[in-house]
Amino acid sequence: MNLIIVTACPQGVATGFLGARALERAAQRLGWTVTTDIRGPGGRPVTPPPEAIVSEADLVIAALNAPAELTAYVGKPVYRVPLAEALSQPDAVLAEAPSAAQALTEDAARPAPGREPAAASDNGTRQPGEQPLVVAVTACPTGVAHTFMAAEALVGAAEAAGYRIRVETQGSVGAQDPLTEAEIREAEVVILACDIEVDPSRFAGKRLWRTSTGTALKAPAQTLERALNEATAEAGASAAKATGSGGSERKGPYNHLLTGVSFMLPMVVAGGLLIALSFVFGIEAFKQEGTLAAALMQIGGGTAFKLMIPLLAGYIAWSIADRPGLAPGMIGGYLAGTLGAGFLGGIAAGFLAGYTARAVSRHLPLPESVEALKPILIIPLVASLVTGLGMIYVIGGPVASIMTGLTHWLENLGTTNALLLGAILGAMMCFDLGGPVNKAAYTFGVGLLSESSGGSAPMAAVMAAGMVPAIGMGLASFIARQKFAEAERQAGRASFVLGLCFISEGAIPFMAKDPLRVIPVCMVGGALTGALSMLFQVKLLAPHGGLFVLAIPNAVSAVLPYLLAIAAGSVVIGVGYALIKAGQADVAATA
Repeated sequence: MNLIIVTACPQGVATGFLGARALERAAQRLGWTVTTDIRGPGGRPVTPPPEAIVSEADLVIAALNAPAELTAYVGKPVYRVPLAEALSQPDAVLAEAPSAAQALTEDAARPAPGREPAAASDNGTRQPGEQPLVVAVTACPTGVAHTFMAAEALVGAAEAAGYRIRVETQGSVGAQDPLTEAEIREAEVVILACDIEVDPSRFAGKRLWRTSTGTALKAPAQTLERALNEATAEAGASAAKATGSGGSERKGPYNHLLTGVSFMLPMVVAGGLLIALSFVFGIEAFKQEGTLAAALMQIGGGTAFKLMIPLLAGYIAWSIADRPGLAPGMIGGYLAGTLGAGFLGGIAAGFLAGYTARAVSRHLPLPESVEALKPILIIPLVASLVTGLGMIYVIGGPVASIMTGLTHWLENLGTTNALLLGAILGAMMCFDLGGPVNKAAYTFGVGLLSESSGGSAPMAAVMAAGMVPAIGMGLASFIARQKFAEAERQAGRASFVLGLCFISEGAIPFMAKDPLRVIPVCMVGGALTGALSMLFQVKLLAPHGGLFVLAIPNAVSAVLPYLLAIAAGSVVIGVGYALIKAGQADVAATA
């Protein structure tokens, strides 16, 4: 039997992938030949099967939770099934499919009219009787979990309420399924569910509602209703950045900091892993000039790590003052690195440059004839001068002393202090799963990682503790199956996989449903994992990646103790929640 599996979920991410894999494994056990067609955002094919494979297919199973074009399979026996059913009962789906499949017609191959992506009318206005169109943008600092989970939550809530919606996700690989000008023109309201700064200039004149990805994920229906009822129009990008109007959550220092961290992260990951690869040839092999190890260390430690702090400072300033803040922020960040002020100095430089640039932009009146020079000459010059002199004469020295003291303290931690620090960081990572406390602990770990080319013990504790809530919820749903509804067990399986990838947000469906039990047990397990990681003196060279980082030689200084720390915390959470959970209750399988 030659089988093609087509899956699609609203944002083309985790659920579609997991559903395809569940059906694929079940089909392979039957000896069938399987080809998968996992759809991306908007139901579009990512890697469509070759025509030769389509022509030889005996059966097509379309497990869909979103509109998807199936014209490539016209004339083939197609069995349609909800994606949730494919996830939970793949063997039953395969048993029923051959007899229930029907030849696909041209009309049936196209998405239902009410489910197609929204298109604007000729004049860009809503037709009588037509439901309002909502467009949204989601973005989080790492661009991995919250970005896509918030998008799926908004899509689900909009469909339940009968609204049309289009969501653009600005993830780690950039904008996916970007909004078109016609869609923006027709939109009744624009929702920016973003934890980092995004450019709102294309939404000038539209009613705009700002919120966070966490709020959109946990309360999507309320977010939609408040946006439709309370959103206000903004004049443009400058107004949006200056006032943060039009939403319940105004931009502040925390959001500016997260914007800088999000742009710095790829540099930290690349630099750390390149340093780890140089250690493959020996811990001190890079000291021999002209070798590959030396070249890798030069790229990772000598270049990437030196650019981290300028990027952090530059994009903090960019978030505050837009493009005029970028140059002075990077200059201040580079000075922070050369002065030994480290990431704390970079943060200070970013805020100083950003607020200086914004103050010059707003409060320095100039003759109309030279006003055009302000963003390209006056603001960068004045802000760079103020930031540079401030770093050299005021901020650099004291902050460098603080960083030196912090580094010395970390290097000479006694066992008790190391355990305490690891436990605090671990508990913080598990308190709000991607919220402000979690991000504060993560930023602390990343900042310390940027100060050392030999790895960071706090970063290792942070990543390990961030993995255990999602893994633990998956274990709990397996250990005490009778206490979990079917939807919860599905969420548990997805949560386990996400936890292995260091995506803490996999546990959010459980935390949202039962916070008084989930949060304490997760904090206990996270504190244990963080403390054990510090006790074992594990150091980590990359700030993300989960268990996949362990496959890179020397990225983790002590693999087996690290795995033991992760396993211990996961078991504590899994067994603990399995014991204290009250009983069966539905949890939306958001993951």
